[in-house]
Amino acid sequence: MNAILKGRLVGVGTGPGDPELLTLKAARALAEADVVAYFAKRGNNSNARAIVEARFRPDMIELPLLYPVTTEIDKDHDDYRAQISDFYEQSAEQVAEHLGAGRMVAVLSEGDPLFYGSYMHLHVRLAHRFPTEVIPGITAMSGCWSTTGLPIVQGDDVLTVLPGTMSEFELTRRLADTDAAVIMKVGRNLPKIRRALEAAGKLTKAVYVERGTMPGSVSMRLAEKPDDKAPYFAIVLVAGWSARPGAKA
Repeated sequence: MNAILKGRLVGVGTGPGDPELLTLKAARALAEADVVAYFAKRGNNSNARAIVEARFRPDMIELPLLYPVTTEIDKDHDDYRAQISDFYEQSAEQVAEHLGAGRMVAVLSEGDPLFYGSYMHLHVRLAHRFPTEVIPGITAMSGCWSTTGLPIVQGDDVLTVLPGTMSEFELTRRLADTDAAVIMKVGRNLPKIRRALEAAGKLTKAVYVERGTMPGSVSMRLAEKPDDKAPYFAIVLVAGWSARPGAKA
């Protein structure tokens, strides 16, 4: 009786954007993968794919997983939830077809696969069905505070990671209650984020970073940013360690 083939699922963290920050283990997984899957907005290129494109092989099968909706509908709307849930179910089955055929599938994820990464939606649907490995990546926030040379926390400082999609009230409350913060998913939420930081007394400490570790990277004090334009993947950093030499209030 022939054994049933089972492939291997690998979540690959591609890091914050600079291809040189890809880990050796991630590079090896890409060299071995039969299939490389990646998420992207329909009509747009995949940022994760762009980071590792130089490592693609001619014999590698590419599997784009294209979101049916991103920011066009509010994330709390029933239509958004229904569409995105169906999308992840269908994407998982597309990946499962390759895994069932005995192929190794590497699913790319910007930053780390299990930190705000779309890969995790495949992981929870497939990891119990197929051999699975997750290869961690350098997170965007780590890349950003390293790019700006901003010491973020030390000693007993508390670091809070916040999605900019939260309500203004909740952002303000949590910012007021922490020593340091990273605000992700900025985009059109920047005006709200700016107001929350000001209300929490932390606007003067906030640093805006766009495309950290990538060509064209931009960073500045948020209070000095002249407009509220920002890509979704921009980050706002609020450093702790208030007693450090040279720290500004």
